[in-house]
Amino acid sequence: MLRPLLTSPPYIIQSLPNPLFFSSKPNSHSLLVSKICRILCDSKWRKSADLMRVIPELKPHLVSQIIDTHKSTDSVLEFFFWVSKRPFYKHDMGCFTSMLNRLVRDRAFAPADHVRILMVKACRNEGEVERVIEYLNGISTNGFGFSLYCFNSILIQLGKFEMLGLARNVYTQMLNSGVKPSLLTFNTMINILCKKGKVQEAEFILSKIFEYDMYPDVFTFTSFILGHCRNRNLEKAFDVFDRMLKNGIDPNSVTYSHLINGLCHEGRIDEALKMLDEMTKNGIEPTVYTYTTPISSLCEVDRVDEAVRFVICNPNVQTYTALISGLCRVGKLEMGIGFYHKMLKHGLVPSTVTYNALIKELCERGRLDDGMKIFNWMEKQGASTNIRTFNEIIKGLCSTGELEKAMFLFSKMLRAGPSPTVITYNTLISGYFRTGNPNNAMRLVEMMKESRCEPDEWTYAEILSGMCKAGMLDLACTIFNEMLERGKQPNQVSYTAMIDGHCKEGQLDVALSLFEKMENNGCSPSTETYNATISGLSKNNKFSEAEKLFSKMEKKGLVPNVITYTSLIDGLCRNGGTELAFKILHEMEARNCLPNVHTYSLLIFGLCQEGRADDAEQLLEEMEKKGLSPDEVTFTSLIDGFVIVGRVDRAFLLFQQMVDAGCKPNYRTYGVLLKGLQKECQLLAQKVVAENEAVYSCSPDERVTQCELISSLLTRLSENGFEPTVETYNTLVCGLCSEGKSFEADQLVEIMKEKGLSPDNDTYNSLVVARCRNVEVEPAIQIFNLMIMRGFEPRLSIYKILICALCKASRAEEAQSLFIDMLEKDFSHDEIVWTILVDGLLKEGEPDLCMKLLHVMESRNCTLSVTSHKIMARELGGQC
Repeated sequence: MLRPLLTSPPYIIQSLPNPLFFSSKPNSHSLLVSKICRILCDSKWRKSADLMRVIPELKPHLVSQIIDTHKSTDSVLEFFFWVSKRPFYKHDMGCFTSMLNRLVRDRAFAPADHVRILMVKACRNEGEVERVIEYLNGISTNGFGFSLYCFNSILIQLGKFEMLGLARNVYTQMLNSGVKPSLLTFNTMINILCKKGKVQEAEFILSKIFEYDMYPDVFTFTSFILGHCRNRNLEKAFDVFDRMLKNGIDPNSVTYSHLINGLCHEGRIDEALKMLDEMTKNGIEPTVYTYTTPISSLCEVDRVDEAVRFVICNPNVQTYTALISGLCRVGKLEMGIGFYHKMLKHGLVPSTVTYNALIKELCERGRLDDGMKIFNWMEKQGASTNIRTFNEIIKGLCSTGELEKAMFLFSKMLRAGPSPTVITYNTLISGYFRTGNPNNAMRLVEMMKESRCEPDEWTYAEILSGMCKAGMLDLACTIFNEMLERGKQPNQVSYTAMIDGHCKEGQLDVALSLFEKMENNGCSPSTETYNATISGLSKNNKFSEAEKLFSKMEKKGLVPNVITYTSLIDGLCRNGGTELAFKILHEMEARNCLPNVHTYSLLIFGLCQEGRADDAEQLLEEMEKKGLSPDEVTFTSLIDGFVIVGRVDRAFLLFQQMVDAGCKPNYRTYGVLLKGLQKECQLLAQKVVAENEAVYSCSPDERVTQCELISSLLTRLSENGFEPTVETYNTLVCGLCSEGKSFEADQLVEIMKEKGLSPDNDTYNSLVVARCRNVEVEPAIQIFNLMIMRGFEPRLSIYKILICALCKASRAEEAQSLFIDMLEKDFSHDEIVWTILVDGLLKEGEPDLCMKLLHVMESRNCTLSVTSHKIMARELGGQC
């Protein structure tokens, strides 16, 4: 029996959802199972029209029920194979489990071995491989031992996911089991070891080949060449190559590719090109991977013309793909796109690698729409996508805050592959934290663990950083301790996140203790770690301690950067130490560390807080002369400085200067100007009172006063040469809504309409949220319908707040109707459960409607993960 990986009892793979969420009464699913079982009783079931009609409704957990309940093992085995070939259907591990359990129970070992091998080959990630092996251990008794084919299939899968430790266990068990290894067995183990650079251990396996009267082949020698190249030992790699030729074994394209890549990685590009030429002369067709490294290497060392000439002389899919990939890697996207079109013009069909290179570069350049067009075209044309394609698109979507679209793609991956990797999960987790949704980030972590995709050090780094930035320090500490308990050593990013989190909470003693612990654990603090600690000390007015840490940093050989100096300046400017901050500015310039926009913005802020607006404006001019463009923070701080000293006219002139510089004002900018206008009004009112010796009092209707101020702002902006744009109105409306001032926001929207301007998507969302918070459901629905009519797509959070508002207004049927409409949209079903049901209805105390909507999802064949069911069970249990 294979040695189990875990200490828990043999794992039984389940595909059935938690029964808590499914009615015990007969439903459409149980009726469907019964119907198919009846059809299978007929020997001519394959020709059944009824079966063909219901097949599109079949899900893996229903197939498992059919396997478990139908009376004939032979019939369900035939059905098991038949249904696996249906379009858009794929067995999950639960189906394989049900089929194997039944076959082993009936001692039908021959077909069981076939199903077992298919199960191994169907594993999509490391977690599934581990669970499958653990499960197979539990049934490999009573005559159902592992065959050679099964052992080899397991080793190949372990090699695919580079699971060396478990591969060693399987190999050792095989040798002890009496099953004679084949050359494939030895070659697979050698390859797994060489991929990890463990050549000496691989040589011990090589000795076994001879011991069993076998001889190494091209695969054996090529693996050893790979191992030596991984160890950057090209001399030994070429020794193996020479020995291979002497033994009369012809190298293949993979053999040459390893050597060519090895030469390029050592900077020996010309030798690599000669070897590529030798390869083609020997009649061996290079693959795209053979071409990629030398052509990319030429691009990286600015020998683009040579790379292009090479492709023109050898025009094929592989060379074009390598060139496009190489050009994209060195930032020459437009040139890469040009060769992509040239490739099409020559009738060459791009490969997945070609598309991935373009998608990656487009997404990184912020051209997500173009990246999505390529991705969608690939799917429509049936072009092969792989995990990298999905990861690049998901990364692009997350970087622009399109988490719902990213999660929809993620759900497609869960259903049809490719299986999400740790990179996929880390990208989504980071995206959720960046968009202020730590709950869903942690649910993804739970899903990640459930799928046996082990969180790595970067997962924890993302979690800790996100938690600390969200002000959830206590939870971050719990996760940090969990990380240690799981044997994961925190890296520099994790320690820095925790130190920064404690600094921001004013817990400097804990932060400094962590800093010391980091050093004691052999994890050297990075410049970023020092910066975070120095920033915390400076902001808490502990400047002498910050200076000591600054000196320690230099003694450790780390060079302070602009963030280090700016952190010191930040603390001083916030604590009235602007003069000393300027000394630090001069010191950093003397050390050739140039200040950035943030440095100047802080100094301008400090001067303005001390009432020195004119000095601050001079500093603005100085930074512009140095080629630095002020941003909205710089201008807003300066505008605020003139408002503080009562020079509102100058503040409005600076606003115009800000706009002329191409800098977009934000709501805080307008808020500062409104504050200035309010001060003007108060001063004017006080002057009138003084002249008339009357008593001054506020207007009884504050909302009218606020509206008048906003109207005055718009007028004053026009008088100063800035005609308010649709962006101006949208910014103001969104800001007012965030402050709960829905009346003022509505008035602005009316002014927009009078001017023929239309709100944007964010503005409509803000209006809906503001109305729902006040339980003004009817206006919220009208705004919601209007935004849909104008072609905007409401986010899931908008559906949540509207559904909850309808419930508060005792309009549950309308809430259900809206929920059903939402299910037709491209949202992840898991995210719907997390956002609408858990964070929405359950938190609003609506468990009955929550369960009702869950059953609606079930009736519409919405696929949910086991994690979502567990989350629901936990949350419902917490309400009992």
